[in-house]
Amino acid sequence: MDVVRIRGGQRLAGTVEIGGAKNACLPIFAACLLTAEPVTIRNVPDLSDLRFMAEILERLGATVERLDPHTWRITAAQVATRAPYDLVRKMRASVCLMGPMVARMKRAEVSLPGGCVIGPRPIDLHIKGLSKLNCGVQIENGYVKLDGSNLRGGEVFLGGRHGSTVTGTANILMAAVLTPGHTRIDSAACEPEVVDLCRLLNQMGAKITGIGSHALHVEGVDALHGTDYSVLSDRIEAGTYLLAGAVTHSDITVKGAQAEHLAAFLDKLSEAGLVFEIIDANTIRVRGDKSELRPVDVITLPHPGFPTDLQAQTCTLLALIPGLSIVTERVYPNRFMHVPELGRMGADISIEGPSAVIKGGLPLSGAPVMASDLRASAALILAGLAASGETWVQRIYHLDRGYEKFDEKLAALGADVARLSDTEMPKDLSVEM
Repeated sequence: MDVVRIRGGQRLAGTVEIGGAKNACLPIFAACLLTAEPVTIRNVPDLSDLRFMAEILERLGATVERLDPHTWRITAAQVATRAPYDLVRKMRASVCLMGPMVARMKRAEVSLPGGCVIGPRPIDLHIKGLSKLNCGVQIENGYVKLDGSNLRGGEVFLGGRHGSTVTGTANILMAAVLTPGHTRIDSAACEPEVVDLCRLLNQMGAKITGIGSHALHVEGVDALHGTDYSVLSDRIEAGTYLLAGAVTHSDITVKGAQAEHLAAFLDKLSEAGLVFEIIDANTIRVRGDKSELRPVDVITLPHPGFPTDLQAQTCTLLALIPGLSIVTERVYPNRFMHVPELGRMGADISIEGPSAVIKGGLPLSGAPVMASDLRASAALILAGLAASGETWVQRIYHLDRGYEKFDEKLAALGADVARLSDTEMPKDLSVEM
């Protein structure tokens, strides 16, 4: 198992390229099941989650070809009707197979996904939405059994306790495009990744309007066709590199950072005093070396609010800024597994309900830490960049789910970062969790 060692204190400089959005690619891969024709997907990041989704599609009967490191072609001439537990348990996002499977095959059995370290993410809204399309739903022996023989358009409301559901919206969209009649999805998620899925589906012959709003309208069609599509860039990866520039007081340029998808995040960075320049629609330069930072309060919300997927990394920044900051998590209230590990490095953060109270400004020092999830991995590496001494981040396989060559990209900017085997880590530093 690999670990990442960071020797902190280095300023970064240069340009980093952002890859395609993982959270757009996952439902887009699933959408390939909606047609028997080939679908070519470009700008796909090289991530373990996407390689695993490709494996699932192959197990379901699709032909999956990797044309180059960032281009895949998926042909689902035949599709099985059962996605077993041994596949779905490894990645919760595979729940978005329900919509395309029942739409295409008119029946499906999909294992319920497992738990999640960042808190419960139930699929009740997915099931409710499919039921509103007259889909028969039964849950037996850990499987969701779907009967789509009488699917028809309907009115679907997807609002939940913590806002709209992104994967639920994707599921209902993919079911609705091949469902006779008109479907209206209210309180739909409007994340850029959902917009990207809508654009792909329309390019395949779907009829979706209201794209980018909370009210999506779908006119069902008889069949979809193949296409060639390039995925949008990853706003979370972009935001993480902007924060890398901030925590190291560095001047770096992030290509592939689309400001329109990061409005709430950039507004909060501006409030905190970070100096950055939006060079064009696809490029942002951060000037951490010229910034005089101050504490801020952050509340995560569904898009267009502050992204929950940048919360952990932002906690790292706020831990370095003198003064009191409060980060409130409204999407996944339990998503603070990174806080105790930041505490091992010297951060003063306490959890009060859904909020992290951060008394910033204390110096961070390198320490062995354990990554609990994808975004926590990035947050701990950012902390290592800003800390004195050596930081060792264990369970780095989480990182590979959402960041392509994160250590290599940071090293190219001047960071002293190395990916090593855990056998190369001093045994007295190993952390058990």
